[in-house]
Order: sequence, then C-alpha cells, then structure tokens
Amino acid sequence: MLDVSTLTWTVTVGLILVLLAVDLILAAARPHRVGFGEATAWSVFYVLVAVAFGVWFALRYGGDFGTEYFAGYIVEKSLSVDNLFVFVIIMTTFAVPEEHQHKVLTFGIVLALAMRAVFIALGATLLALFSFMFLLFGLLLIYTAVQLFRHRNEDPDVDDNVMVRAARRFLPITPDYVGGRLTTRVEGRRMVTPLFIVLLAIGSIDLLFALDSIPAVFGVTQEPYIVFAANAFALLGLRALFFLVKGLLDRLVYLSAGLALILAFIGVKLILHWAHVDLSESVPEISTPLSLTVIGVVLAVVTVASLLKTRRDPTATAHAGSLRAHPPKAAASDREDGAR
Repeated sequence: MLDVSTLTWTVTVGLILVLLAVDLILAAARPHRVGFGEATAWSVFYVLVAVAFGVWFALRYGGDFGTEYFAGYIVEKSLSVDNLFVFVIIMTTFAVPEEHQHKVLTFGIVLALAMRAVFIALGATLLALFSFMFLLFGLLLIYTAVQLFRHRNEDPDVDDNVMVRAARRFLPITPDYVGGRLTTRVEGRRMVTPLFIVLLAIGSIDLLFALDSIPAVFGVTQEPYIVFAANAFALLGLRALFFLVKGLLDRLVYLSAGLALILAFIGVKLILHWAHVDLSESVPEISTPLSLTVIGVVLAVVTVASLLKTRRDPTATAHAGSLRAHPPKAAASDREDGAR
C-alpha cells in the first residue's frame, strides 16, 4: 500500500490550487483571444509539470507506483481530449466570444476537479469496503464502451441537457454576455448571462465524464493519491490544450472508437481483478505495464489512422461520441413543425 503523508497531500493540493489560481487570475485580469503560440507554451508547461511530478513520485515511492501514475495520467489525458470535443460543441452552440473562452474553460476545470475529488473519495471508500465494486466498475466501463462505440459518429445534444433546459425555463437570461459577467442587473432586476448557462452545461457534462473517468483510472491503480494526482494534472492542461488543438479535433475521426476500446480494456482488467480476488487466484490479472503499453498503442494507432483517413477524405469529420442516440436536428425540427 502507498503511504502518503499529510504533508505530501497538502503540498500536492496546494500546488494544484496555485496553478488554478494563476489560470483564474490570467483569465479574469486580461480577457483575450488565446493564440497558437501562447496555447503551445502553456500546454508544454503543464505536460512538463506533470512529467516532473511523475519522475519525483517514482523516485520517492518506487517505479511500480510511478508506472501507475503515468498510466493513470495517460488514461485521463486521452479521455480529456474527448472532453474537448464537447467543450467545442458547447462554445459553438452558445456562441461564446473568444475573449471569454479562457474564463469558461478555467471555471469548468475547477468544477471538474471539485466533482472528481468527491468521486475519488467515494470510489476509494467503496473499493476498500466492497471488493465487488471492481466488478460493478468494470461492467460500467464495458457498458460505456459499447454505447460510445455504437454512437461514435454522433455528438452530445447540449440543448437536451437537463440543467440547461431548467435554467432557460426558470431563470431570466440576458441576450448578450455583458462583458463576461455571470449575473447582472437590468432595470433593477437581477438576471444571469449566457455565460452562467455555459458554465452549467460544462459542469453537468463534467459530471458525466467523471462517472466514466474515475472508474477508468481506478482500473489502473487503486491508490486514491495517484488517482487524484493523475486527474488533477491531466485536467490542469485541458484549458491550454483546448486552444492548441481545437482546429485539429475534427481530424481525429477514430478517437471515439479508440476511447471505447480503452474503456472496454480497462473494464475487463477490473473484472479480472475482482475474479482474482473473490473467486480464484488462478484467474490472471493484467499488469500495469501491459495496460500502459496497450493504451499507448491504441492512442498511437487511432491518431495515425485518423490523420490518414482525413488526408484521403477531407470531408471526414470527427465526433465526440454519445452514450445515447440523438435525432438529427433537422428531423427534430420537422417533427416539431408537424406537431404545430
């Protein structure tokens, strides 16, 4: 078992909060369009921070735990790219001005970290108390993988989001972004801006992603500290990565299929671990180095295959994937017109 002191936990959380604070201050103090050069610099910085932490962690706690951290980080980083698809969809749907996208993403990452911290604590407690949770987590990941693969050529419907629909129904909303504020007063009446609705959409989407990503990283390691660190460092770079690759996301046409394969693989790994512990020690387990290799190979093949596909067929477009089918917008509009 990994024995992490309270001081180490405190320093780690403090480092993450400092990095988040820097992002928030930059977003609030100087709203601007983030260019390619700036996005590249921040992306490299966050990757180097994550790698430096992993090297220190491996030297401090051993190579096995270090391998688990890097495997967890790669899993979360690959899943976070799918988050980016949804972020692009949300930004486009709500026509978020470019100078406010930095702020939206930073607040979205804060919300994601807060929710995932809760899920990590809950998941670690359940796994410690009930070994059959490995089976349930494994089945959840396999179900998610099957659904994601089935609907890999679709996108989530932001307009169908429960929180967004409720906010639009019950809250007074201004027609414009009012300088990037969340709320404002119009003729003495307090109103929310579209930016508030965007944050609701991103927060609720983050909640759904946490339901999949937390079991996925627990499939690589059962150590809460490693799970938290892998999630935190993967999410910290998400804001910069968004601005760096949003123009390239449409070319990753096989990403959803690749992520489905990774989730299914980790689901099988969790089920084998449960069977090894609860049924028979003769049931084989999948090692962390093998998991790291499989995940890396899948991501490499998916990336190369996607680029080759879009090079041969420039009309091919990537999709975020969805866990359930959504009717095409045109078809949905036709049904509504017919009903009227």
